[in-house]
Amino acid sequence: MRTAETALLRNRSSEELIALLENETEQALRMGDRDEATMRLERLADLCAQVPGPRMTDALIAILDDPEPRVRVAAGEALRDLGFERYAEVARGIERALEADAREPHEDVSRSGPAMCELPWVLAEIGEPSALPLIRRFLGHPDPNVAAAAIEALAQLQDPGAVTDLESLISDPREVTLEDFEDEEKTTIGELARDALGMLGLEPR
Repeated sequence: MRTAETALLRNRSSEELIALLENETEQALRMGDRDEATMRLERLADLCAQVPGPRMTDALIAILDDPEPRVRVAAGEALRDLGFERYAEVARGIERALEADAREPHEDVSRSGPAMCELPWVLAEIGEPSALPLIRRFLGHPDPNVAAAAIEALAQLQDPGAVTDLESLISDPREVTLEDFEDEEKTTIGELARDALGMLGLEPR
């Protein structure tokens, strides 16, 4: 498999390779056989991360939107590693994803795809100084689960600049369900914001 991967990456032009990986990603995301799709998307996440360019970042974010947790782990790790090397490329890809999500007419505005919940974590793990302004954009998402993910990402980021953002949410009554392996816990956006402030060593004013 490593030999085949090396041959693939070496023997095609950049444009040819990008078009091939885009096409394979689109096909895998539509596959009815979830076992086959999972296997393909895990490999595609690794391959897309090795090819520079905005289209490959967009492909990784599309893979991150897959419902299979294993696939999302592979895509999230690939985006994180890519962000350590080419952060601006990842940041611009996340901005495009936010803009596309805002244009998308969701049947239920309170629910979005999994990628919107995963991207704040990717930003927090990369930990660049400009991560805070990007994570802020997720706080205002109409899906409370996306806002909750952004709050938890801010707590992990440990940036004092997030205090005002968190304080603005402590009265938000929207309910979310947190999953921890097999356990689920209901809480509110406001409670999560209070907990995040506590992790920063602060009490809400």
